[in-house]
Amino acid sequence: VNVGVAHSEVNPNTRVMNSRGMWMTYALGVGLLHIVLLSIPVAWTLTNGIHNLGMYVFLPAVKGTPFETPDQGKARLLTHWAQLDYGVQFTSSRKFFTISPIILYFLASFYTKYDPTHFFLNTAALLSVLIPKMPQLHGVRIFGINKC
Repeated sequence: VNVGVAHSEVNPNTRVMNSRGMWMTYALGVGLLHIVLLSIPVAWTLTNGIHNLGMYVFLPAVKGTPFETPDQGKARLLTHWAQLDYGVQFTSSRKFFTISPIILYFLASFYTKYDPTHFFLNTAALLSVLIPKMPQLHGVRIFGINKC
């Protein structure tokens, strides 16, 4: 543990998604991304794709402790998704970050009128973020996903 750091958590990354206002900030960020992309005809598909790419990179792909120095013990070997809520499954944060890409997928599919090309792209983007988050894959290494 670092000397002079004034937090009560051994690894603050485990609780950062439960911090005050985090969910609202997340929703506002996705909304802002969509507003910026509204001038493009494929705004919903781009919003969905960029959101899911960012979610994949920051949750199941990034390892270690992005907000702290690397002296956090075994937590530095885990992905941010594995560190979330100390790895406990079905917490409110995990449910929120699992359901949000599904809601965005439904919106993107509806507003693109289920066009086959957009539907395929949106489905691929959704699966790319949902499969690594599945509780059955916690600690399992498939195609390098969650690989330590």
